[in-house]
Amino acid sequence: MSFVLRSFSNGLDGVFIGACHLNECNYITHGNYQAQNMVLLVKRIMEHVGINPGRLRLQHVSGAEGNLFAESTNEFVKQIKELGPLGQAEGEVSRVEMKARLAEVMKLVPYIKVEKREKLRARLTTPEECAAHFTLEEVADMLTNVASYWIDPTKCQACMTCARRCPADAIISAKGEVHIVEQDKCIKCGTCYSVCPPRFAAATRLVGEPVPPPLPEGERTVIRKKKEA
Repeated sequence: MSFVLRSFSNGLDGVFIGACHLNECNYITHGNYQAQNMVLLVKRIMEHVGINPGRLRLQHVSGAEGNLFAESTNEFVKQIKELGPLGQAEGEVSRVEMKARLAEVMKLVPYIKVEKREKLRARLTTPEECAAHFTLEEVADMLTNVASYWIDPTKCQACMTCARRCPADAIISAKGEVHIVEQDKCIKCGTCYSVCPPRFAAATRLVGEPVPPPLPEGERTVIRKKKEA
């Protein structure tokens, strides 16, 4: 997903992806189903940010189908030439604005993968299923109502689990002090929320409400929970 979005951000006019035929993958993971779902989702994201989804294509083709591969790539190149340079067919969105929108989406890729993980694993077999799998309204809602993560200072016990597991190093942690999520660095992946020990339940997922400000330095000493008798 990141590679495709980055390609358009860097000014490429089109992206062509070749994949094995469904149910013919050499690996038990059947990654071609996931690739298909990723392309369906990215096409909706492209619509959301103002890019013609026809600039992205997934073609199922085997190593023995050289003619099909050549025909598909030639057809796609012709289609992209008809659309013109990126931004020309899009009309109302400038290249600068488009690049800024793509940059915002790229920061949310981990969050998007978590939010849509079940749909990205689905095995779709018909054009009808593919067409209905992701909707523009669904993607707009996902990108508009982005979840934020906050650590409740009244519950945090400074166990450092979230800080060790955070892939973006976005959690300020110190021994005996309440942990703080640096919102500017947070990639919204939800790792802190999923690994926070249930007995503390300090990591909180927030949607549609502002993140409370962090405690000032010097006021972050952990309030230890008393052990139950």
